[in-house]
Amino acid sequence: MNQDEPKPQRTKEPGGGILMGRPFGVPVYVAPSWFLVAALITWVFGDQIERVLPELGAARYLVSLFFAVAFYASVLVHELAHTLAALRFRLPVRRIQLQFFGGVSEIEKETETPGREFVLAFVGPLLSLLLAGVFYLSLYAVEPGTVPGVLLAGLMISNLIVAIFNLLPGLPLDGGRMLRAVVWKITGKPMSGTVAAAWVGRALAVGVLVGVPLLTRTGLLGNSTEDISGLDTVTDALLAAILAAIIWTGAGNSLRMARLREHLPELRARSLTRRAIPVEPATPLSEALRRANDAGARALVLVDATGVPTAIVREAAIAAVPQHRRPWVAVSTLAQDLTDGMRVPAELTGQPLLDHLRACPATEYLVVEETGEIYGVLSTTDVERAFVKAMARPSS
Repeated sequence: MNQDEPKPQRTKEPGGGILMGRPFGVPVYVAPSWFLVAALITWVFGDQIERVLPELGAARYLVSLFFAVAFYASVLVHELAHTLAALRFRLPVRRIQLQFFGGVSEIEKETETPGREFVLAFVGPLLSLLLAGVFYLSLYAVEPGTVPGVLLAGLMISNLIVAIFNLLPGLPLDGGRMLRAVVWKITGKPMSGTVAAAWVGRALAVGVLVGVPLLTRTGLLGNSTEDISGLDTVTDALLAAILAAIIWTGAGNSLRMARLREHLPELRARSLTRRAIPVEPATPLSEALRRANDAGARALVLVDATGVPTAIVREAAIAAVPQHRRPWVAVSTLAQDLTDGMRVPAELTGQPLLDHLRACPATEYLVVEETGEIYGVLSTTDVERAFVKAMARPSS
């Protein structure tokens, strides 16, 4: 960071956590759940340190806390690898978030080719493996049985576990994205890759739920079974359940997001637009509705004396006026003035259409041709209904 640049403020974003910085222009947030897992790591690793360095006493928890922070710094390096690869492929990254089980890089667009998808997924575990190697080599520079030795050994093992775990071939893990890329390359269909990787991810979730407590209980992970207490068994089962739930939910979310992207092109402003008729501001509501009914239209647009649209009569406002009052209510009292964001080009489709609606929230939009001519009115209710209908159809 250049000295002329202001240092990042530690602020909070709704749903994001605490902003810690913006490496490469990408905000990094620490979720509140991180503090819970940091406390858990401090407690568990502190007990491990006591067995190796009993002379530390209560200071072992300071060492353990340092390990927790260093470990999540390694996780951040893992996520930055994904971020740099995404930026290299010109994919926007919304943010990086460190949370309960590791971190996540929120990349806003899909890669265009399976090769890029594979590289984007693989760089994270690769960096974790490289970090594990660096910490392993660093062990030769310190005395065994010392605080630096214990910390370096712990960081080596933890980064190795992160790399191996993330290479498991199921979504939402990096290995799942790599599997998706392979199936995508073979079949030529990204959705087929997502389906395969998501179901493998769900199988992994079941395996974690059943396998982790079983392996720990039987000592197949290299641990001693003599010191396992009932509390240890419950703790292992609880952590396995949490991890399995995260993997299962992540696999399902990946599948839903892929189905969303597949059906996005079906959302077209032109096909979703209601036919509208122009009316003058002083027109009684009953007369405006009669004209719309005669013309087969379902929306009203206010125009000035020159025919230029100025406002949209809100559907909810029309419905709120009782029948007997409609002859005495002017449409201008029920209209919302047009802003630039409420003008939608008739040719918008898919993600650009959703981006436009998200950037300018409203209940109705004026859909216009390239010439500026009124095409009709687009209701967000119609967009939502079309979206739900498209998502309900099976994927191709």
